[in-house]
Amino acid sequence: MLIRLLRSHLRPYQGEIVVIVLLQLVATIASLYLPTLNGQIIDEGVAVGDTGFILRHGALMLGVSIIQIAAAVGATYFAARVAMGMGRDLRANIFQNVVDFSAQEVTRFGAPTLISRNTNDVTQVQMVTFMGFAMLVSTPIMMVGGVFMALREDVGLAWLVAVAVPLLGLCVGLVIWRMVPQFGRMQKSLDNVNRVLREQITGIRVVRAFVREDLEERRFAGANADLTDAGLRVGRLMALVFPIVMVIFNLSSVAVLWFGAFRIDSGEMEVGSLTAFLAYLLQILMGVMMATFMATMIPRAAVSAGRIEEVLDTSSTVVESVQPIPLHDHGAGVEFIDVDFHYPGAERSVLQDVTFQARPGRMTAIIGSTGSGKTTLLGLIPRLFDVSSGKVRVGGVDVRDLELDELWGTIGLVPQKPYLFTGTVATNLRYGNPDATDEELWDALRIAQAEDFVREMDGGLDGHIAQGGTNVSGGQRQRLAIARAIVKRPAIYLFDDSFSALDLSTDARLRRALRPVTANSTVLVVAQRVSTIVDADHIIVLDDGHIVGQGTHDQLLDSCETYREIVESQRSAEEAA
Repeated sequence: MLIRLLRSHLRPYQGEIVVIVLLQLVATIASLYLPTLNGQIIDEGVAVGDTGFILRHGALMLGVSIIQIAAAVGATYFAARVAMGMGRDLRANIFQNVVDFSAQEVTRFGAPTLISRNTNDVTQVQMVTFMGFAMLVSTPIMMVGGVFMALREDVGLAWLVAVAVPLLGLCVGLVIWRMVPQFGRMQKSLDNVNRVLREQITGIRVVRAFVREDLEERRFAGANADLTDAGLRVGRLMALVFPIVMVIFNLSSVAVLWFGAFRIDSGEMEVGSLTAFLAYLLQILMGVMMATFMATMIPRAAVSAGRIEEVLDTSSTVVESVQPIPLHDHGAGVEFIDVDFHYPGAERSVLQDVTFQARPGRMTAIIGSTGSGKTTLLGLIPRLFDVSSGKVRVGGVDVRDLELDELWGTIGLVPQKPYLFTGTVATNLRYGNPDATDEELWDALRIAQAEDFVREMDGGLDGHIAQGGTNVSGGQRQRLAIARAIVKRPAIYLFDDSFSALDLSTDARLRRALRPVTANSTVLVVAQRVSTIVDADHIIVLDDGHIVGQGTHDQLLDSCETYREIVESQRSAEEAA
């Protein structure tokens, strides 16, 4: 999985990769040449007292060292550029794919894991890429070259290389084999910590309102302890790697000096050759150690790559038509024809046999008990998800045959939970129409009954809005979201229980002000309060996913038992209050 991910995302950097390989080759060859020069200086310079030879070869060693340093620095520089560029591209691709997800895919993954996959997981792959180019490219060259150069110095000690290298590889391989499954648990534990923390930050008001700080602290402590335990298990195994490497490293050095001394004593080997052989053995083991270091990182990066690929390989269930039909009549209405919808894996449908028309210039309201499918029905129009069967038409065209941008450009949606972005009042209002003038923004605020509190904010239209709009009240957030839709001036308005946080008088004034603005538009309103929709031209009553009544308020009072029950229950509640 890691190889496939790197192959696909490193393709644009082939030129830089070639430069890295060439620079690493130069640096490694220079590094391999240095012990030979050092051995020659000892045998042919120091041993015989030839100062000129020492100076000449010393200068040559200095020149080779400078070349090695320059090549290594250059390789590291290009490795960093490639790794950071790949990480940037990977994050962009994940973001683009997630943006195209329908509500179904976002719900399946969950926001916390999508965030950690685009941050922590990408960082893991990015880091192993950098370390691979900075170290791993030179490792096989150093190991093969080191073996060749060591054999040139003395074949009689070659058996030490044949014993030390496989022993080191076997010991480290066993440790890494135990580490691989732990990395998967670690990433899942990190997802869990992100999920719990995100829930607690988002729901901090609820936590405090119910005095559940102790419970949430214990919940976070449990998730944190799981991550800590997973990290400790990995850390304990990783802690074994370097002691094993150093023990074999030092034992090999002792063995070379011990057996080399006998060969020098018998005249089969020179002191300089022994020094060079020892240096080459250490370089070989250093290459194994660097490979080992990379091997400890690769399993975690492989797990992260699998999680990233899972997101990248997931296609949205909302697919744009290959040959989209243009929307000729932008003022046309919305039509549901025998619509059924069920969520994947669900035993029963959320909506069944839903058929109705919402025409331009009319307000179509949808009411029903909690869980009756009102919000799901509204979400089918902008294709937040697609119908299981039947058709949803906009302007006489099936929404699945329309170009997505054209469909979304026709719709102004005010969601059930209005969300504002970090910025100012103006930047949030211009989200639907970047070219809107200040006068158009104030006009939308007046219609949405939000002008007064915006003028009281520091800066007015330039007043600061925190992430999610948490620095304004729920009612103010709803009115700003409504104003944002009005600024867009769409052909279709979708209000998903968008008046629930408003008092009755503000609700009435807002709906009265909306009438002239939406006179030529199709308006669909999901509501819980009967008072919000009592003046609607067409009311649809949903019960358990079925339409059980359609008509005006007065008609439904006479013909629909479910609607009468809703009206009576709210009237009784008002009287009791």
